[in-house]
Amino acid sequence: MNPISPSRLPLLQSASRVVPIVLALLAGPAFAADTTAAEQRDRWSVQAGAPDRVDAGRSFFTRTHGGEWSCASCHGNPPIAAGKHASTDKRIAPMAPAFNAQAFTDTAKTDKWFRRNCKDVLSRECSAREKADVLAYLLSLKP
Repeated sequence: MNPISPSRLPLLQSASRVVPIVLALLAGPAFAADTTAAEQRDRWSVQAGAPDRVDAGRSFFTRTHGGEWSCASCHGNPPIAAGKHASTDKRIAPMAPAFNAQAFTDTAKTDKWFRRNCKDVLSRECSAREKADVLAYLLSLKP
């Protein structure tokens, strides 16, 4: 077995302190943050070819659209606290970004949940305009 040369000992000691820091920086936050709620709203406004409308988003969020559920059925009205799924009772984090730092920060998850929830509420996918309006409403909610 080759002992470590005394001249290399300081280098190994510094590496043992630096490696955990580098690994922590590479790991990043505990959630994927590839976007912001405002960027998502802007993306859908561009796709819709129209500016977002807070009042239309509020109305959309609270109406049942001819079915049993509205967005507010599970997410609350206003959606600033944890909600609960109407049929499974599963806890749902607050929707408004000011009350949930992770809300709408992952594009893939946001697209997936809008697709799934719009089908539950509307029996179809939401349009870009509807998504932009809902996000404008959610962004307008402040502590």
